[in-house]
Amino acid sequence: MTTNRYSEMDEVIAYIHENIYEPMPLSRLAGYAGYSNFHFTRIFKEKTGLSPLYYASSHRLQKAKDLLLHTQLSIRDIALEIGQQSLGTFTSRFTERVGVTPSEFRNSAQQADVQLRSLQELKHWSTLTLPSAQPDTVQGTIHAEVPFEGVILIGLFARPIPEGLPLYGTLVSSLGHFSLTGVKPGTYYLMATSVAWGTAAKDFLLPHKTLRTRSKEPIIVTPYYGASHQQVMLYAPRTDDPPILISLPLLMNNFLKRVAVSGSHQA
Repeated sequence: MTTNRYSEMDEVIAYIHENIYEPMPLSRLAGYAGYSNFHFTRIFKEKTGLSPLYYASSHRLQKAKDLLLHTQLSIRDIALEIGQQSLGTFTSRFTERVGVTPSEFRNSAQQADVQLRSLQELKHWSTLTLPSAQPDTVQGTIHAEVPFEGVILIGLFARPIPEGLPLYGTLVSSLGHFSLTGVKPGTYYLMATSVAWGTAAKDFLLPHKTLRTRSKEPIIVTPYYGASHQQVMLYAPRTDDPPILISLPLLMNNFLKRVAVSGSHQA
C-alpha cells in the first residue's frame, strides 16, 4: 500500500525524472528536499524501497531502454546520453540488470510478439498448479484493481526492484493462485507485472503502464515453516514505483522453454 507520509519525496522523484540526464549527487537531492544526506536517504528508502542513487541509476537504465527502441542512436551514444562514459561499463550494467545485452534488447520486439502469442495459445496453464503446504513454497493469491486478462509474471528478487532474473519466478495465465517452489530459506522481495493479451511488443518491452505490484517489506522464508500466504494486488503504476528493468520477453522465453522441455511451470 502507498502512504502519504513524506509526500515531499514525490517532488524529489519528479525532480529525478525531469533531470535524468544530469549528475545527481546525493547532496544535491538531499538539498532539494531540505534534509541532511542521512535523513534524506532514510526517508527516500522508506518511500521507494531503494537508495536515492540506486533509484536514479535505475531510471537512467530505463531511459536507455527507451532510447534503444525509439531512436537510431548507437549504443555508445546512448551510454553517453545517460551519463555513462564507458561503453563497457554501460553494457555490463545493462546486461546484469535487464537480463540481455543492449543489442539483444533493441532487436527483441519481433520475438516478443511471437512469445506473447505462444503463451496465449497455451490457454490456462496456471490451473495445473495446485496449492502446496511445503516449507520451500511461496504461494498466494493474485488480485487486480481493474479487470485483467493476460499473462502475469511474478518472482522473488534480492532487492525491491524487478531487475536481472528473479531468484525464483513463474508465469500464470489468470488471476488467482500462484506457487513458487524450491525456494531456499532467505529474505526476498515479491515483484509482479502483467501483460494483457494483444499488447504491442514495445509496450511490454517498456512496461510503463502495465499493472504491477511490489513488496516494500521483505518476505522471510524459514527452513521449516516457509512463508505466509501472500495476497498480491496488481495496481496501476505509482510515482514511487521503481522501473521494471527486467526483460519480460526473456522471462517469457525461459518459461516457454521449460514448458516445452519438461512441462514445468517455473520460470
